[in-house]
Amino acid sequence: MFIVKDLGFKYPQNKENTIKGISFEIKKGEIFGLLGPSGVGKSTTQKILTKLLTDYSGSVMYKNQDLKLCKREFYQEIGVGFEMPVHFSKLTALENLNFFKKLYHENKDTDELLKRVGLYEDKNKKVSEFSKGMKVRLNFVRALLNNPKILFLDEPTSGLDPKNARIIKDMIKEFKENGGTVLLTTHLMNDVDELCDRVAFMNDGKIAEISTPKDLKLKHGKREVEVEYKDNKDVSKKTYSLDTLANDDEFINIIKTKKIITIHSKETTLDDIFIKITGVTHHE
Repeated sequence: MFIVKDLGFKYPQNKENTIKGISFEIKKGEIFGLLGPSGVGKSTTQKILTKLLTDYSGSVMYKNQDLKLCKREFYQEIGVGFEMPVHFSKLTALENLNFFKKLYHENKDTDELLKRVGLYEDKNKKVSEFSKGMKVRLNFVRALLNNPKILFLDEPTSGLDPKNARIIKDMIKEFKENGGTVLLTTHLMNDVDELCDRVAFMNDGKIAEISTPKDLKLKHGKREVEVEYKDNKDVSKKTYSLDTLANDDEFINIIKTKKIITIHSKETTLDDIFIKITGVTHHE
């Protein structure tokens, strides 16, 4: 869907580039995560790919056409959910959606979408009366209302309780299963782990690493398995190498003779990888 080559961008008021020559591609039908600490250029990259910022260096191709040459039709094909939802607060949820519907050739059934995200009963309430979580869900519905081919999502589950976050994540997965493409930026590594086919870690305007979540965990993790078991009345914990497990008599003996409490491989978490690659804790 997108081929980005040597992309650079500098805000007029800044001395140095926010984006310093990044290259990546987003394949059709994948969920691509753009990750990194605040201020490294993730949102700027999203704004370039959605044509909000145009004065960039390098090249961006959308479906094999130079993005700068893409006309207004491009906006019919994209859905955008910004992190800070902007709604007309004096209008109801339905009035908001009906306004945005008029901007597009194609519309999805917004009643159906409102039912999915649990806002149907509140559709005639003014958005000023909505909680943050309700605004986030309305924002997500708005991103989908033109039946886009590609979704740009910035922190789509931020501020949502686990139940509503699950609904949004399931809808993102469905969008992908129906052939859609997603560019996702988030600080919630559980969302990344669950949703993303590939991720790019950004740091200081550059891409530090691109891979699948699984390959990243294998690369940065330890090939070990940890067993926690009952040893008489005590609880013991031991770690073994995955590579020699089949011939490890002590491990096999524990499995055969002890009551196992937990057993798991010691691959690292994406949170740990985030900190390792970008050099910061991601809630800074």
